[in-house]
Amino acid sequence: MASPKVLAIVLAGGEGKRLMPLTKHRAKPAVPFGGIYRLVDFALSNLANSHYLHIVVLTQYKSHSLDRHISKTWRMSPLLGNFVAPVPAQQRVGKRWYLGSADAIYQCLNIIEDERPDIVVVVGADHVYRMDFSQMVDAHVASGAEMTVAGIRQPIAMASEFGVIDIDPEHPDRIRDFLEKPSDPVGLPDSPGEILASMGNYVINADALADAVAFDADNEDSKHDMGGDIVPYFVKRGTAGFYDFIHNDVPGSTDRDRDYWRDVGTIDSFFDANMDLISVNPVFNLYNSEWPLFTGYTGLPPAKFVHAGPGRLGHAADSIVSPGVVISGATVVGSVLSPGVRLHSWSSVSDSVLMDDVIVHRHAQVHRAILDKNVTVNERARIGLDAEEDRRRGFTVTESGITVVPKGTTVD
Repeated sequence: MASPKVLAIVLAGGEGKRLMPLTKHRAKPAVPFGGIYRLVDFALSNLANSHYLHIVVLTQYKSHSLDRHISKTWRMSPLLGNFVAPVPAQQRVGKRWYLGSADAIYQCLNIIEDERPDIVVVVGADHVYRMDFSQMVDAHVASGAEMTVAGIRQPIAMASEFGVIDIDPEHPDRIRDFLEKPSDPVGLPDSPGEILASMGNYVINADALADAVAFDADNEDSKHDMGGDIVPYFVKRGTAGFYDFIHNDVPGSTDRDRDYWRDVGTIDSFFDANMDLISVNPVFNLYNSEWPLFTGYTGLPPAKFVHAGPGRLGHAADSIVSPGVVISGATVVGSVLSPGVRLHSWSSVSDSVLMDDVIVHRHAQVHRAILDKNVTVNERARIGLDAEEDRRRGFTVTESGITVVPKGTTVD
């Protein structure tokens, strides 16, 4: 039997309010991550490695840097008909932006009509993970479901952050109920401290998806959300399937990182996910050459470490150091340094994330902080060592003590 024709839709229009100030000037999927990547690269890499190469990216808020990254980086061969195309909100059905993720698809039904796929793979653009979507599509086709939702076990304490899946015990590939961010869910029968959380990844028959979003568009009480409205629509029809992420076998994965998935929707979760990359045996392995993560950095010189004199040793430990970084007589521990970072003599950076072209001058100290692009830390300035001082300077400080310095700031 011929393989189904698949169109992939990446939902990349999220405003990302909980990631402020990192999303003050950019869409959430465009936020830099792990040194050289942007968050959208994980979804796009997973689709490309799954050999799904007809991809549209639905954008909306502050999309310039996201559009630029996609157009410069994600170029497929037109000779073979492959593409990654950013699609902005077009107001095709009225003078309004997208009301939600389901409305975004509804307003772009012309793309599905033009491509005429059998199946649509719908994924979010702001999660960190590896996944072979072809395995999920195969499971979907075999199950006979109209829509299949990917799920992963998460602590029950986090249930209010996710859509929670209740599967039918007699039919474990079917969803019996779907609860959007419940406050008091019931744990799993074999693990009362866990729930099945929706990953925001869906496989849907194209005709069924078109019918569902059209029906939803006419519902004035709907929030027009894929998780909150479209999944329950298929649950009521008895045609919602469940795909357990634990069964997804990505080439090159290890027992340590095979079921890794992080929703980096908050500053703390974003910081923690970056820290997951830098341990000796990383919780998430960037170095899996069998399932590469693609991005767009080219033409940068290698990282450089200079000065080896007493008390002035340029070095980094337990850290990611990107191309174009110069560590000049500075100390770096447990940190992620993005391209173009410059660290000057006797400065120190620890347990921090520095984005592109950050400059840290002599004797300055940075600890447990996220410095957005083009931040300059002047001589002897301190960040992350005094939360009240950081707040007085207008910086965001989370309850766990992570200081965030906005893009382009000069810190005295």
